[in-house]
Amino acid sequence: MIPGSSQPSGTTATQSLPKPTSDAAVADRGAAAIVSGALTTAVGAAGIAVGIAALGGSTAVGHVDWLFPLVGVDWRLTGLGGFFALLTGAVALAAGCYTVGYARAERIGRFPLAMLPLFAAALVAVPLAGSVPTFLLAWELMAATSTVLVLADHRRAAVRVAGLQYAVLTHLSYAAILVGLLLLAAVAKTADLGALTGAAASLPAGTRTVVFLACLIGFGTKAGLVPLHAWLPRAHPEAPSPVSALMSAAMVAMGCYGVLLVAVGILGPGPRWWGLLVLLVGIGSAVFGVLHASVTSDLKRLLAYSTTENMGLVMIAVGAAMVLAGSDRPDIAAIAITAALIHLCTHAAFKTLAFLAAGSVLVATGLRDLDRLGGLARPMPATTIGFGIAGLGAAGLPVGAGFVSEWLLLQSLIHYPRGADTVMALVIPLAMGAVALAIGLGVMTMVKAFGVGFLARARSPEAMRAREAPPTMLAGMGIAALACLILGLAPGLLNPAVRAAAADLPFAAVPIGAAMLRLPEGLGSIAPGLLALALVVAIALATVLVRRPTQSRPVERALWACGADTLSPRMQYTATSYAQPLQRVFDPILQPETELRVGTAPQSRYVIQQASYRSRAQDAIERRMYLPVVQGVRTLSSWVRRAHTGSVQLYLAMGGAGLLATLLITR
Repeated sequence: MIPGSSQPSGTTATQSLPKPTSDAAVADRGAAAIVSGALTTAVGAAGIAVGIAALGGSTAVGHVDWLFPLVGVDWRLTGLGGFFALLTGAVALAAGCYTVGYARAERIGRFPLAMLPLFAAALVAVPLAGSVPTFLLAWELMAATSTVLVLADHRRAAVRVAGLQYAVLTHLSYAAILVGLLLLAAVAKTADLGALTGAAASLPAGTRTVVFLACLIGFGTKAGLVPLHAWLPRAHPEAPSPVSALMSAAMVAMGCYGVLLVAVGILGPGPRWWGLLVLLVGIGSAVFGVLHASVTSDLKRLLAYSTTENMGLVMIAVGAAMVLAGSDRPDIAAIAITAALIHLCTHAAFKTLAFLAAGSVLVATGLRDLDRLGGLARPMPATTIGFGIAGLGAAGLPVGAGFVSEWLLLQSLIHYPRGADTVMALVIPLAMGAVALAIGLGVMTMVKAFGVGFLARARSPEAMRAREAPPTMLAGMGIAALACLILGLAPGLLNPAVRAAAADLPFAAVPIGAAMLRLPEGLGSIAPGLLALALVVAIALATVLVRRPTQSRPVERALWACGADTLSPRMQYTATSYAQPLQRVFDPILQPETELRVGTAPQSRYVIQQASYRSRAQDAIERRMYLPVVQGVRTLSSWVRRAHTGSVQLYLAMGGAGLLATLLITR
């Protein structure tokens, strides 16, 4: 845990700040929310329009001299860029509608509200950049605006810690991307991203490897891949919920876009060990993310770790495609890249819906702790249905939005060419096991979040007083829910977008039929619509059979209350108790901190009056990898601080010595 943080994984988070009560303040905040939401929605609509144009075959390019000094701004429409622009625009459209009601209910200042449409515009601009300087400009704008939005509620200590950690890691990732792209442009003697694709093939192998590693580190950090994920489970929960949706559904996808653009599109598939490295990073991210999601009781932190898991699944698919690119089975590589692109779309849909639903719960109760929620199904039916649809997609179950992409990913691994070398013979089964484990634990995680958080009885007064979200918030959730249903039942609608995006990569894409998805050479087929129809028929038949009378007299039904007169919330599973058996199995990885407090009677210490038990899973990578770095920086800063004596003469002497050393090194 980073020093200064007051909120480790799994702890309770509430919104306890006082809200303004004056009519003028409420009206001012309402007007700002309407303007911010309308602008964000407009940006989303523009992103959708531009994305559709690019996917339709438009190859327009442009240059604006006056917008940025010296180099100007270049933009171009490509299939891959249009795919991500469309994805980002759809997320921004839902988040913009949602913001109108959310910002009026929560205390969000006018400055963060002004940053929200700018953040959405930066997200749309990244995949439309046509040159390295424009790409870096859009990327930095995305990083800066998102940092401001994470710090929207900066009065809380946990928000300040999360914002600082996010700012540091996002700018370190930017430095790695800067080094990689500038080195690539300098050696290739062009800054045009389209021209780099052809020029990169003639670069020295060492240069290509350095660029690949730098960009994988930079883009992998933004995608939340392990071990560079530490910012994600801190920043996403503390940001306002529409911002969390944009960050988790769209911004992390920009990290995947960078990997596809540079590591796959510009540099080519490269040596096989590149794909192997991406595959292993994806395996670690998927397993680590789903393990922490399954044991945490903070709803938004759970969804943040789920993002790490899903980006890991995407990287497994990309890595498998890169490894297979040089083999004699391009059809299997096509299955893998199709799985990656579809999963990016479906993840954007169900994660947007999940974060928006979590935001509605936060507005209604002020709570994120699943152990204190429950009983929300009756007072918040629309939010409950929305989170259920999102959970179905995140669990990867049939009819859910994430089912088809995860099925395709497993098919690409199952049909990996046999007779490969020993390394791949070990890695591919490991990847299959990681995907299966991620899917299984993902089901458990979403059952915990939905069952404990929304069903059964309320566990706190705040949950008992919950009310449904305002209409504008429900409209935003409705857009995301509709996208989840469409993608889950008719993924064939993504076929033109996926094929256009894959055309800019050294792969083909598997054609997706409207009703039936058939893999090449008879490797398998699936019909999501027929599965949904069969499920509806089975549910209807079961309902009829259950309701049919079996005897003449009515049957009395009762629930056993363990001998008590009435049921109480204490008789229910909590999120912590639900995850306890799994946590014990994975103790070496999760390394939880256990706290046991026992209160004894004043008369005798052998008479126990009360006892409390709390177990919190800590991020071992954060504690062992980042904490020593933070402590080292603090120690170095304390040494440097000693040189700050306030003497101007000493500062001039130090500057002169530094200048002399620089001149000597340069010569």
